[in-house]
Formats: sequence, structure tokens, C-alpha cells
Amino acid sequence: MNESLNDPASMRELVRDYVRAVHTTYLDHVQHLPPAERGGLPLVAAGDLTVVAAAARRLHLVATTDPLPAPSGPEVELVDEHLGVRWRVRFYDPSVLPELGVLDEDPPDVVRRVLGISDTVYHLTVAIGGGLSGHHASHSGVALANQHSQMGRDLERIRRALPRQREVVDELGICARLGLDRAAALLAADLTSGRVDAESGAPAAARMDAVLRDVTR
Repeated sequence: MNESLNDPASMRELVRDYVRAVHTTYLDHVQHLPPAERGGLPLVAAGDLTVVAAAARRLHLVATTDPLPAPSGPEVELVDEHLGVRWRVRFYDPSVLPELGVLDEDPPDVVRRVLGISDTVYHLTVAIGGGLSGHHASHSGVALANQHSQMGRDLERIRRALPRQREVVDELGICARLGLDRAAALLAADLTSGRVDAESGAPAAARMDAVLRDVTR
């Protein structure tokens, strides 16, 4: 077993390197986009954010623009920057936040609720060990950048089709990004006057795709 996984300081550096690789890959990957489109991407638009590394049953990396209080007691924070985007990696495990240690399951929405985070730029779950490799981080950065870019283009098409419902469309985009399936279902049904079924079990991103198809056909 990798000894670094048993040493808290080494583990923090491993997570820091992973987050740095995700962010640098993402930001480098979108450099070819037009300035306004690039500026609208969640990670670029955030400018200054915190990535909470929360160790529950899995490692959760939750990037947020929510203000967090200054580190106190055993809390640790590490700072990095790339292409004008600055971030702090803040570490929480059950010794710092005991609620993380009593979760029977750790779906993303439950972990965010324990952390008290509402404004989420992204939420990744990572397997401890091999999942923290630089290769995996680079793939995650590209995938996240592509997902955000495509979602931004799709949302703009929906906004143009439904100019009087822009706020609801924006809410749907947030739900799709955070995987809030039930909320996305209700918004999709509202935007399409029920043509996109609120009762089917489709994930939030699929709901947004269905709305796009409905309003642009």
C-alpha cells in the first residue's frame, strides 16, 4: 500500500496535486474558446474559490464560491493559482468534521448538506489511491471542461427559445450541473408545459437535453 496514504501531510499534498492538475488541465483546455464563452464557464467565472476535500466513505472534492471562515484548530488550507483563477484547498475528515464519519452513505447532495455548501462550481468523487493519479486528474479536467462548455451552449439555446423564462432556465442549468434530479424534473416540466415528464427517473442532465430538444424542434 502506498505509504503516503497513511501520512496526513503527504495525503494532503496528493490531493492538492490532483486538484491542481484538474484545474490547470481545464483552464488550458478552454483557452481556444472565444473570450466571452470562456469567461462564462463556471471555473473561469468563479475567479476565486475554495475546493473542499471532504473524506467520507469516498473523497469528495467540492468547489464552491461560498465564503468559508478562516481555518481554525486542525483545519488546513493550501493555496494555488493558474491563469488568473485562484483556489484554496480546504481539508475535512471525521476528525475535523465528525458528521462525515457517521454517514451510512455519502451521495453528493448529502455531503454538501453536511458541509453547508450551496453554491457549487463542481463536485467530484474520487477513489482513494489510484484514483488520485495525475493521469486521472487530467481526464477529469478535460471531461469537466467539455461538460461545462456544452452545457453553457445548450443553456444559451434554451434561453433564446424561451426568452421570458431565463431565470427558470438558469435554475435548470444549476440543477443539471449539481445532479439535482428531482428539482430538474419539476423545472423541465414547467418549461415545457408538461411535455417533458416530471415523473420519469431521468437524471438532471438528461432532463436539460430533453428540454433543449423540445423547445428547439
